[in-house]
Amino acid sequence: MDDARKISAQPILQGQTGLLRGSSRRHTLGIVCALVAGLLLRLWWVWKYGQVTDDSHIYGEFARSVLEHHVYGYLDAAHGPSAVPTLIRLPGYPAFLAVCFRLFGMENYTAVMLVQALIDVWTCLLIGGLSARIFGPKAGMIALWMACLCPFTANYVAVPLTEVLTLFCMALAFYGLLRWQQAGAGFNRWAFAIGVTLAYAILLRPEQGMLAAAVVPAMLWIAFRKMGLGPALRVAVVVSLLALLPLIPWTIRNWQVFRVFQPLVPKYAVDPGEPNPYGFQRWYRTWAVEFASTETIYWPYMGEPIDIADLPNRAFDSNAQYAETEAVFAQYNEHYLSTPAIDAKFNQIGEERILADPVRYYLALPVSRVLNMMFRPRTEMIAVPLEWWKFKDGKAGDWFALGYAVLNAAFFGLAGWALWHRRLWSREHVAVSAMLATIVMRTLLLLTIDNSEPRYTLEFFPVLLVLGSAAVSYLQGLPSILNGDFSTSLFRRTLE
Repeated sequence: MDDARKISAQPILQGQTGLLRGSSRRHTLGIVCALVAGLLLRLWWVWKYGQVTDDSHIYGEFARSVLEHHVYGYLDAAHGPSAVPTLIRLPGYPAFLAVCFRLFGMENYTAVMLVQALIDVWTCLLIGGLSARIFGPKAGMIALWMACLCPFTANYVAVPLTEVLTLFCMALAFYGLLRWQQAGAGFNRWAFAIGVTLAYAILLRPEQGMLAAAVVPAMLWIAFRKMGLGPALRVAVVVSLLALLPLIPWTIRNWQVFRVFQPLVPKYAVDPGEPNPYGFQRWYRTWAVEFASTETIYWPYMGEPIDIADLPNRAFDSNAQYAETEAVFAQYNEHYLSTPAIDAKFNQIGEERILADPVRYYLALPVSRVLNMMFRPRTEMIAVPLEWWKFKDGKAGDWFALGYAVLNAAFFGLAGWALWHRRLWSREHVAVSAMLATIVMRTLLLLTIDNSEPRYTLEFFPVLLVLGSAAVSYLQGLPSILNGDFSTSLFRRTLE
């Protein structure tokens, strides 16, 4: 029997037990070792690469403003000890920072990173438990080790941003969905936990509404099959209300302060009345693909110099267009400010490029940006050349980036292998369908954004780790520590 037939003969929903239930001492030791290894890896990241970015300072400023002035906004040092309200970020992460600042000292970002390290290890345990309940304890142990040792998620504990808490909410929502289903799919503690988790996920990042858009319909379908339409609708409505409830005071506050209806945040993260370079952003979308362009052009704009030499050849359709672009760059670089005239010129050049090749603008470039975010080496936290594909003198950083790219592709490849070989779309696999739905919806959303950032696809990893563990669990000769079984054929052959 070939591998595909062996796998198809296996029931995908292998049991109702989790990672720890009924485990042997050796199995428990494997869990403890994985968690310790995961924690040590994260502490190493904090020690070696801990950093506070501009976005971290923005979140921290909002937290300080709430603690010191009871106003959600910027600290206004120019006008004395006061704060200016804002709505450019949802309050979920600043609330987390405010708690940390209150407990460990104002702007103690090291303590924040250490707390994030503990939360991320908990996320690993949830991913392992989720995989164990879907694919069996062996896959669960593999998922735990993969999650604990995954450098792409571990490194984000070393920077105060929303990623760690977002991944935790995703893992908890999917784990809660499965536990809720196995507990009878009625009104129970897991339904409440799912609603609260979805609510906080939305308060962290606005696009996490897609998590609710995947989980709530899955709950509706599961409850409908078990209890009928009426009870299913009641469960879905209650969970939806729990998820949306925190947005009500946020929306009311925004109306009272700014006189705008804003239940989430603006797309370009600007307050009402604040100027935004829409023309520049439109022009940028006519050529940008790589994260390197985000670092050298997109982020520096509006405050720092930009160099036309950093533009790729695809940014120009003709020599005349190059000259136009060079002229507007020179005008901007006089004061590093975007005036209405400069923005209008960028918009004009962008319009010319869109009319010249609409397929490039509306299809080819958005798809290329998403692929770049998915498969670029996730080295943004490490001092590795932005143009990693240009090997220069065989430097160690080039080879490191290539290795990271291969490892990243391996996660996607394992998940794809699992999808190709396993029966994931039967009635028992609604949780898996919900996980895949989040990836599909997020991919469609990423097609609409301007700048490429690999961290925007970090939310794929809870799903990739669960599916990847299913693939690895069926490979032959696995190391024994993964499943506590020291009688594998490979191990016996090694001893012989």
